[in-house]
Amino acid sequence: MAGCLSGSRPLTLHDFHASVTQMQYNPKERTFEISIRIFTDDFEKALSQDSNTKIQLSGNVAADKIDPLIEKYIRSHFAYVNSQKQPKAFSYVGHEIEADANWLYLEMPYTEPFKGGLLKQNVLMELFEDQVNMVNIQYQGQKKTFVFRKNQPVQDVTF
Repeated sequence: MAGCLSGSRPLTLHDFHASVTQMQYNPKERTFEISIRIFTDDFEKALSQDSNTKIQLSGNVAADKIDPLIEKYIRSHFAYVNSQKQPKAFSYVGHEIEADANWLYLEMPYTEPFKGGLLKQNVLMELFEDQVNMVNIQYQGQKKTFVFRKNQPVQDVTF
């Protein structure tokens, strides 16, 4: 992948397109705490394409300007439907930049026992044919990993 110059910030080039999602159940709060790690340069491309404007996430970008764009994007690329076919709502908590990646934080209230359902995780798949999104789900001491690709953006996640 070729990089481009944007401002004074050096872009880190990477030969793979991947994201990692952690879904960890918090029994005390009865919620899934979700974090999604995405390479910043790829995420900037996706947000720029989605909003038809040049998006740069580093620097002095005001959260109140960028967070609505991030929330709109993540809501169209991440979703969960429980085993009773009910879509589960989630809240966008915020994001932060760490080195060459962005962390997105979500919370999904989950009061019933987690029996699985359908999960969509197709961030960046509209941009990269080789995009791989790994999802680690931790629930009551169990951990399972699911791998999402362009040909499999929605999967049945069961425990």
